[in-house]
Amino acid sequence: MSETKISTDLSTLHTFRLPAKAQDIIFLDSQEQVNDIPSDAYILGGGSNTIFLTDFKKPIVCVRVKGIKVRQAKEHWSVKVGAGEDWHNLVLFLNKKGIHGLENLALIPGTVGAAPVQNIGAYGREVSDFIDYVQVWDRQERKLVNVSTVDCQFGYRDSIFKQYPMRWVILEVHFLIPKLWQPELSYGELKALNQPVSATDILNKVIAIRTAKLPDPKVIPNAGSFFKNPVISRSKYSELIERFPTMPYFELATGEIKLAAGWLIDHLNLKGFKIGGAAVHMQQALVLINSGGATGADVVKLARHILSVVYENYGIELEAEVRLLDEKGLVSL
Repeated sequence: MSETKISTDLSTLHTFRLPAKAQDIIFLDSQEQVNDIPSDAYILGGGSNTIFLTDFKKPIVCVRVKGIKVRQAKEHWSVKVGAGEDWHNLVLFLNKKGIHGLENLALIPGTVGAAPVQNIGAYGREVSDFIDYVQVWDRQERKLVNVSTVDCQFGYRDSIFKQYPMRWVILEVHFLIPKLWQPELSYGELKALNQPVSATDILNKVIAIRTAKLPDPKVIPNAGSFFKNPVISRSKYSELIERFPTMPYFELATGEIKLAAGWLIDHLNLKGFKIGGAAVHMQQALVLINSGGATGADVVKLARHILSVVYENYGIELEAEVRLLDEKGLVSL
């Protein structure tokens, strides 16, 4: 059954933990309650990629649909997962079952239902590599729909669910994972793993890297990577690499170049930079933290300052990866 709470503290429902409140929060535990979802409700997963800057005046629905079902076919595994399951726990569960492919995405915070919204990715993998379809409640048509991976319109940290957040309520994600496992070792420290490498080796390495570099939101409130890694043209890259020869980059299949936003920010000596209670993390410049007593205004001022100085120095417009919300809804920087 769904559960409604009135004037609930939102600091417990988003990992940046700003002191915001909501008037109505609905916890959705099964598909049977989808007809009761208010038309103007905001759908919230684990709150690890959302920051409530102020009190929120619209209803919030937290999807808690659980369950993992695995079916075996000749060449692949079919895995059906409730949107309310924890993402990292799913990765661990599948690895223990000998179902490999998601190990590069270990320790990414949030729920399974939030994963396709952002098309979460890390170390050369994206969740869209393994999604067969996503089961959603279409609030516009008022019916259950299976959205194929093509129709999900996945892009870099993007999907149709992110583009039209008020239309879809993700209930289940269906994965198709090949039995023929191929390790993905093209990124960073994974290249140094001794061969032959197992999926568990990659899993443990990714967990170690993320634990060392990224603050635990349970200890230091944060929303993970605040900005997307920018994708630029080859001509823009040629201009920048002359000025910054140590700048890391990754060549995409499209011929474009992806840069590390964290390096761009760090190179401007912004680690530790602070406005009010919002600060750039000392170990990872891509992460903004609530160092204590931060307000929504602090977060916006800090983010806009970073956008400004990055553009002034590199001619690159960063884009926020996190979702910022005030009392009216989504906020653009």
